Amino acid sequence: MAVPGGGLDRVVGLVNRLQQICSSLGETALSENAVLWNKLTTIVVVGGQSSGKSSVLEAVVGRDFLPRGAGIVTKRPLVLQLVKVDGDPNAAEYGEFVHTAGKKWSDFLQIQQEIEDETERHLAKIGGTSTISPDPIYLTVYSPNVPNLTMVDMPGLTKVPIDGQPLSIVQELDDMVRQYIKGDNAIILAVTPANADLATSDALRMAREVDPTCERTIGVLTKVDIMDRGTDCRDVLLGKTLKLRNGWVAVVNRGQADINSKAAISKGPYEGCKGHRDIDSSTTTSNMPTHNHHGLYEWMPRVARRLGILQTQSRHTYPHTTCGHITYLSEKLSTHLINEIMKNLPSISSYIDQNIAKLERDLKALGGDVNFGRGSMLHLILKLCRKVEEAFMRIVDGGKDGGEHILDIFEL
Repeated sequence: MAVPGGGLDRVVGLVNRLQQICSSLGETALSENAVLWNKLTTIVVVGGQSSGKSSVLEAVVGRDFLPRGAGIVTKRPLVLQLVKVDGDPNAAEYGEFVHTAGKKWSDFLQIQQEIEDETERHLAKIGGTSTISPDPIYLTVYSPNVPNLTMVDMPGLTKVPIDGQPLSIVQELDDMVRQYIKGDNAIILAVTPANADLATSDALRMAREVDPTCERTIGVLTKVDIMDRGTDCRDVLLGKTLKLRNGWVAVVNRGQADINSKAAISKGPYEGCKGHRDIDSSTTTSNMPTHNHHGLYEWMPRVARRLGILQTQSRHTYPHTTCGHITYLSEKLSTHLINEIMKNLPSISSYIDQNIAKLERDLKALGGDVNFGRGSMLHLILKLCRKVEEAFMRIVDGGKDGGEHILDIFEL
């Protein structure tokens, strides 16, 4: 079911707010009784190390803000809430961390550094030998150029610990990711490099464990521009290799040379396979082969026509089993997230109403609401003392096991 745009984007903002409330109350996906968190629909981004996961997230935001390097770079889950600022297309972009409440971070390189610093502070605080932690960092990005989305960026999965990592790191990473994606309301964004066999994909392996029917999994293929000569991802995108209910989207990330040179992230559409990097057969760079990839994906518009999907003048609107650019992926995730939230809203509303009613009953049993004025607090203390006095008098005058029991205690 398609969901119209406009006001329904506020629904995502409402869920963002509920997740922030959960966070302030100490409830996360790892909490033993995380009932409300698990009822809130969240996109969890899963992928192996060096799968292009960080590049996909940065392309959705349009900014470089995630730590980069060799080995395990993302050491804690990052709950990333994107809030679209309406009204002014030139509005300032900034981020806010929960752990630095009230501070606005307008420099995204400083956001990147703060993620690293807060991770190191947290790991030093908990001590031990572990190099990762399941406790998330919460970051909200406000921008006129982002969709309303909530995503959880998980540490990259690995198969073999490298020097300096404990032997248990592989299992620790698996357990952490599994905890975040096992809930029925978790949408799994499985990021897999196209230049590797799907059978070796850490993201798909983990997704199939908790979502064997692939109902909650969206596949993202990265690195389609550096596939071996004579190969393409046609069968994957068409669902012949592995069919996902929500389909596959292929993107082209920036190369390492572009990242090192701080090349700007673009979200515009490109010819052939859409990505946030143009695949130009006349351009040869250190990270791109010289053969032409345009021809490999010229059939994609034909697939769209064959499946009855119309193409707009502004950009190709491909089906869910096709090659899309980052804007398409962002819109797909936003629409899917809104649909899932709308489907779960009655359950969320019922749960919140039931808990409010229960808390109100508990509060009434404790004496009702408390006003924080000095006179009101004094009145409450005297009232409670009076109740204790009355309860004691009832025990004294209660006959057997009352006054006699008290007498027995004090008589030697």
